[in-house]
Amino acid sequence: MTRLRFDGLALYALLYLVFLYLPVLFLPLFSFNDGTIVAFPLKGFTLKWYGQLGEADTLIQALFNSLIVGGVTAVVATGMGLFAARAYVRYSFKGRELSEGLVMLPLVIPGIIVASSMLILFISMGLQPSLATVILGHVFVALPFAVSIMKSAFDEFDQSLEEAAYDLGETVIGTFRRVTLPIVSPGIISSLLVTFTVSFDEFVLAFFLSGNQPTLPVYIWSQIRFPAKLPNTLALGSLLLLASVALLLTAEYFRRRSVRRTA
Repeated sequence: MTRLRFDGLALYALLYLVFLYLPVLFLPLFSFNDGTIVAFPLKGFTLKWYGQLGEADTLIQALFNSLIVGGVTAVVATGMGLFAARAYVRYSFKGRELSEGLVMLPLVIPGIIVASSMLILFISMGLQPSLATVILGHVFVALPFAVSIMKSAFDEFDQSLEEAAYDLGETVIGTFRRVTLPIVSPGIISSLLVTFTVSFDEFVLAFFLSGNQPTLPVYIWSQIRFPAKLPNTLALGSLLLLASVALLLTAEYFRRRSVRRTA
């Protein structure tokens, strides 16, 4: 009976993964198609769509915008998440549960609601849509991921290490810099990679808040409306898919390394 139940769960998991990821696999498949129509049968194998990516100045600028937004978002969100996670794990204070719930709230609020609300807020404050407003919105969305990752890094951290540093005459800042940060550094790297990926792939907030400085997802959306430009978009999407998978695998490696180190 147990064997039958295990086989059923394994089959269900396999079918679920196929249903979830099979459509994604068609993206790189059609990016090598020599025709402009996304349909079977394929007309031939070609790499020309990848070669044309470097000739699009607007694409390069959009990519540069996304790298700026993703990098700044990752640093700011991880920095805020580092200190927030330390406070949640180490200290008991009034309103801690409420505060942690508010930090995690962006995970359950529809993105369209957040984007439209932020657009109205920024315009009322005199801030026009730009990369700066996109960064502010992305920090809000990426912060829950940073806090979750850093909490896992601090959960198994041995506080006696810091106490030993205090007994040896080290200051609070010195202990944090020389003892705490090196131990949780894999968690920090993991948080940087995950928050960068979240920001780099985000579309709704960027669409509302970027103005005339589109990020890469906004640029891709503007291209898929034209059938002639669809093959280039498929090639670009394939490269982004590969980069996202590589970043997430790297982040998971550092997260597990952080758990082993703190344990």
